[in-house]
Amino acid sequence: MASSHPGPPDELDEPLELDPEDWAPREVYFLMTGLVIPRPIAWVSTTSPDGIDNVAPHSYFNLMAHDPPHIVFSSSGPRVKDTFRNITATREFVVNLVSQDVVEAMNLTATNFPPEESEFDWARLTRMPSARVAPPRVGESRAHLECQLVDVVEAGNGRIIIGRVVHVHIEPRVWRDGRVQPELLDPVCRLAGTGYATLGEVFKLPRPTWADVQGRDPAVVMPRRQ
Repeated sequence: MASSHPGPPDELDEPLELDPEDWAPREVYFLMTGLVIPRPIAWVSTTSPDGIDNVAPHSYFNLMAHDPPHIVFSSSGPRVKDTFRNITATREFVVNLVSQDVVEAMNLTATNFPPEESEFDWARLTRMPSARVAPPRVGESRAHLECQLVDVVEAGNGRIIIGRVVHVHIEPRVWRDGRVQPELLDPVCRLAGTGYATLGEVFKLPRPTWADVQGRDPAVVMPRRQ
């Protein structure tokens, strides 16, 4: 199907149909990051072979397995970033979760500092020793995932880093009733451009089984938000 618009229109008077090849990469970037929202942020700390501690945010990030736990994030763009270089050299990193109280420091660490400069120092972050890997944790974060590199997969302009979680650290202030509580973790939600969001309203929605719904009216058995 042909694309309906040669570029992003100011307003839509009909549905947009798009072959991504028809728009400039920057335009596709804003489209995709505006659609796939909200995204969690992996605040990744690494240490270079020369001993320079680096920390940088990556919002192409998610959980991909739990037994054993694995996470994935992408270092994208035309520039090979310090995070990617350090991980491929040392095969270790820490994902520090980003809460609202550190969002400004996190944003500062997105600056394109030269490799010999440490974002820990510029953002006045506390280095905390990790249990299983060499890179330090960000002391101001409320939870940390220490990881070892499993694989790197290239897809488009993304270098997808797969890491196995070998140690988890969680602050007591985010733990209630046997689990991490979303409201206490207070995560930063990444949107498009310079946009961020809070977690907002939290609700529960029970997941049905086939035994719950088989032979019954869908309108009756459909779980409702609580």
